[in-house]
Amino acid sequence: MLSIDKYRKAFVAHLEKTVITKEPVNLYEPITYILSLGGKRLRPVLTLMAADIFGNNHKKAMHAAMAIEIFHNFSLVHDDIMDDAPLRRGKETVHEKWNLNTGILSGDAMLIVAYQFFENYEAETFKKLARLFSKTAIEVCEGQQYDIDFETREDVSIEEYIKMITYKTAVLVGASLQMGAFIGNAMEEEAQAIYDFGLNLGVAFQLKDDYLDAFGDPKTFGKQVGGDIIENKKTYLYLKTMEKLNADDADQLLHLYSIDPEDPANKIQAVKDLMLSSGGSEATLEAIEDYTQKALDVLDTLSINDDKKELLRNFANELMNRNV
Repeated sequence: MLSIDKYRKAFVAHLEKTVITKEPVNLYEPITYILSLGGKRLRPVLTLMAADIFGNNHKKAMHAAMAIEIFHNFSLVHDDIMDDAPLRRGKETVHEKWNLNTGILSGDAMLIVAYQFFENYEAETFKKLARLFSKTAIEVCEGQQYDIDFETREDVSIEEYIKMITYKTAVLVGASLQMGAFIGNAMEEEAQAIYDFGLNLGVAFQLKDDYLDAFGDPKTFGKQVGGDIIENKKTYLYLKTMEKLNADDADQLLHLYSIDPEDPANKIQAVKDLMLSSGGSEATLEAIEDYTQKALDVLDTLSINDDKKELLRNFANELMNRNV
């Protein structure tokens, strides 16, 4: 087993060798651009880790890790178009740096390229990986549609929101781990357990992302702080705040989510003040801890060595305590 940082470095080195700009440049340059912007690389790292945990050879999982990372970035390119987001990881989004058509077409190409990486595996493993990938990809699309739908609804429940982020974010974290388990020839029950670990961790990850979107440091967060508020997104943070506010303050929050000022700074600050005073922000932090603990509880059921459990436990705690 390697350290998390060494897995990350090994993956990035492979990524830089594998993904190159070729002809036509205007199709492939945006792909190399979005993949070069960095990020946490948590999904491919989890794939490599899981392969080592169950089969002791993370190098065999490098192709699957590439597929996961390229698919994830494909979804970001298209999400940024739908959200009209100006920044991704502190840099211009693909559609801002090039144009809308380029963002759509290069994103489409990324999805196809991601599938091609599975061709490097023998038939039975290919079948398992492709089936899981297809299931996960359509769930991510379903989650994105729920997210869009929620923007115009006033009756979104917390349960619906958790379902949305489970599909949009958490299933890909679970799949990243399960792919590594498949490549490591894990038993079916173990592969399912590591998926469940990732699923709960993915929910905690997204809740933390929601929290940082409002309360993160713009210098480290990498995206526009307050972006969810500008877009009037019904995040867990928003829903918990609404649940805890009195009638007058709830009306005020509803009003703030109905306006689209040219300068959104005052709107963002007013919403954040309500999130803090209501206890909605604190409740969100508690939910992050709860889902992280659910993941750790699943981890305890795995029949793997304690040092391997400790590596996954440290990874989970690192995500929960992050500020980017």
